[in-house]
Amino acid sequence: MHCLLQVSENGNGGSSSCSKKPKEDDVQIPSSSAEMPASENVPQMNGNDHHIPGSSFSCLVKIYDMPESQVKLNDVAEFIGVYTFDPELAAPNDNSDDIMFDLIEDVTAQLPPSKVPRLHCLVWRKLSSVDFLAKHPAVEPLPSLLKGIRQSLLSHLTLVLGKDDLAANCLLLHLLSRLRTRVDVVTVGRLSLNFTGFNRESVSIFGKQLNTLIQGLMPYSQAIPLSIEYLNTATLQPRKDNKSGRLVTGVLQLPQGAHLTFDETLLQSGSLASKGVENTVLLKNLMESQMVEYDFEYYKLEMATDVQLLTLSEGKSNILPSDLVVPFRASTVSAVNATSEELESWRWYLATVRSLPQSSEPEIYQTIQDEMVSAMRNDRSLGCTELSRWLTMAQITASSFGEKSLSLEHWQMAKELERLRKERMQ
Repeated sequence: MHCLLQVSENGNGGSSSCSKKPKEDDVQIPSSSAEMPASENVPQMNGNDHHIPGSSFSCLVKIYDMPESQVKLNDVAEFIGVYTFDPELAAPNDNSDDIMFDLIEDVTAQLPPSKVPRLHCLVWRKLSSVDFLAKHPAVEPLPSLLKGIRQSLLSHLTLVLGKDDLAANCLLLHLLSRLRTRVDVVTVGRLSLNFTGFNRESVSIFGKQLNTLIQGLMPYSQAIPLSIEYLNTATLQPRKDNKSGRLVTGVLQLPQGAHLTFDETLLQSGSLASKGVENTVLLKNLMESQMVEYDFEYYKLEMATDVQLLTLSEGKSNILPSDLVVPFRASTVSAVNATSEELESWRWYLATVRSLPQSSEPEIYQTIQDEMVSAMRNDRSLGCTELSRWLTMAQITASSFGEKSLSLEHWQMAKELERLRKERMQ
């Protein structure tokens, strides 16, 4: 199997396209990391088909005897192999692969080794959030251990958010959320968050501190300045370039577990061009269904994703309808500095807790269901969407303490958090 990767100098992966030998599937593999040997013979940079900052170059990764469907689009993978590149090496005419190269679509894959380097893969593996930790604690994630780390992280989040306890608790649940399952068009487990009450001044203080922390905690994160100009010009949608046979990445082509922070305080009155309208629809679809539409020129195809979405705005966002809207009320500006040991501990906590399974006893669910029915009788405005969010908040609350099953105590904690949020909304 031939996989064409965009490899950046700083080790970040870019776009990819793959061609297959007989009886093998097409696979697209975004590279997560790659250490290139120091050499004067550096391949020509080509950063025109991906959105990752910095220069990058193409690398054709050859994988042999890979089982079918083992690597999927947007998987993050690590490859170890023999790297070859010689700009003075002529393309061999008797290479058996040349016959196959004549049949494949990817123009870059047909280029000789003098143009595109090769990596003959010996070993490869998929990467998860835990693989990005500098240290892997050889300890069992017992609730007693996780509770202590939870309190430490929550205290730091509170300082970052100007001692806003409610916002800090909601942010913790947001960072621990993940898409657990899909039921038709309904996504279970997501918890997008919208902090309102921000302006350009407060974003420059608290937004900056928050972005810095998220970048230190999450394996993949990006802050997006959401302005009219950005919406009208940004390439959010991934698309297939049929001339080169390659997938051109967009901002929304992301690995599972990625985090996006949108700054809406930059929005001013203005007109959206056709591309701006398309980008707005893409963002709403991502928010509501965790799906990203890919453009294959002759048709469009929706791909499932799992991305955490945080919006900072002045009022409730109309462009990005979040699951949880929380008015932000900071009381002070605190100096926030976390040690490398603390950051590593928090990263391990987030990765561990997000991977915990969640279940509950039938009696607990029956009690919760009865309370939901009672709540709907008392408040006719409550709908299934809001009640489902309550249950999601309760399940994440249980996981945050290292518990694998939901209890009535966690349910009551989530309800209290919701009560405080609604009080602040009034």
